[in-house]
Amino acid sequence: MKTKVLVVGGGGREHAIVEALSRDGALVYSAMKNLNPGIARSAQRYALVHETDVAKVTEFALASGVELAVIGPEAPLEAGLADELIRQGIGCVGPTKAAARLETSKRFTRRLLKKHSVPGNVAFGTFQDLESARLFVDDFPGELVVKPEGLTGGKGVKVEGEHLSGKGEVMDYVKEILDKRIGGAGVVLEERLIGEEFTLQAFCDGKDVRGMPLVQDHKRAYDGDVGPNTGGMGSYTDADHLLPFVTEDERQEAEEIMRRTIGAMRDEGAPYRGVLYGQFMLTRDGPKVIEFNARFGDPEAMNVLTLLENGFLEVCQGVADGKLGKAVPFLPKATVCKYVVPAGYGTESRSGRPVKVDEKAISNAGARLYYASVDERDGVVYTTSSRSLGVVGMADSIEDAEAVCEEGLKHIHGEVFVRHDIGKDALVRRRVEHMRQVRG
Repeated sequence: MKTKVLVVGGGGREHAIVEALSRDGALVYSAMKNLNPGIARSAQRYALVHETDVAKVTEFALASGVELAVIGPEAPLEAGLADELIRQGIGCVGPTKAAARLETSKRFTRRLLKKHSVPGNVAFGTFQDLESARLFVDDFPGELVVKPEGLTGGKGVKVEGEHLSGKGEVMDYVKEILDKRIGGAGVVLEERLIGEEFTLQAFCDGKDVRGMPLVQDHKRAYDGDVGPNTGGMGSYTDADHLLPFVTEDERQEAEEIMRRTIGAMRDEGAPYRGVLYGQFMLTRDGPKVIEFNARFGDPEAMNVLTLLENGFLEVCQGVADGKLGKAVPFLPKATVCKYVVPAGYGTESRSGRPVKVDEKAISNAGARLYYASVDERDGVVYTTSSRSLGVVGMADSIEDAEAVCEEGLKHIHGEVFVRHDIGKDALVRRRVEHMRQVRG
């Protein structure tokens, strides 16, 4: 009997999840708010429903007879979707609402790491009123990072010395967050870290952690790391599953931080079962925690799941059952993912514009195509306000994977743009050189 699996979400991350499950012979059912043509084509059935509508998603899951659910985005986790599916007897790759606080509450996470003496934490303060925040800012000796307390779609963080000039602008942004209740009802202020960012994603079964290949994401919209912050314009992995500026010891240190965090959650009575995304800054003192996400990254999921040719369904079942098995079989290849986004993305996206996609030509170029936040109507693909398509190249080196990705991108046309420097040798070498300087 083939396993019936519900996948919640309609973006590029979820299309990658659907493809990985389908390769393992799973029967996929999809709940998504937009009609993603790639997901719809692979699914046995799909429901167009808001992913945070717990009652409707659960009703669809029960009617479809699914045995397992993989929850893609963070918003349904915060809404308690995993709790309800588990209550109905459906195993979940996705934490409960209490465990998902690792992403949904930055205040909770920083306090958890401090309480349990988990390494990799930073100096921080959490505030719900302006005057307390002002005293902290006035006394803090270095530059600060300002974060809304809750979810902001990956776009709410601002850094002094990068987005904010001086303590006056820091306080202006703190006031804006509190006045407008951006991301909820509070603000977290943290020391600014200097180094290179990297992402370690891991499968977690409440006790054990199985790390995936390291990924580096690129948030800025335009070539050269300039322009507005985005949800992520693209990412790359290396064939050895490290990154050119990260050692194996540093990777193990980051994984141990995640293992200690999972242990802390278990001690707090909120065991974590799902994918945990650790965003780290590699500093001269080793990896430090920037933040945790309670699900696969987007675009990082497209990198790592492209490398997972089989075994994903077994891993998902192990996560849901609390019984993770052996190491996960990722291919020893490099990947480069670049997002095709609507013109104006990052400021004011041109949504509702048609995009021509030659799927066969992309495949013939050796690249993988993942549909993301698009809508399909009458056989035509249209942009939404968010990222449209992910294209992934896979090869023996980052340089060759980048070339495959670029060949695939030639077969997508419309009012769209791409950040082309992701994965190129010059940018990767710049990261390596920067880390060399940081290490001193």
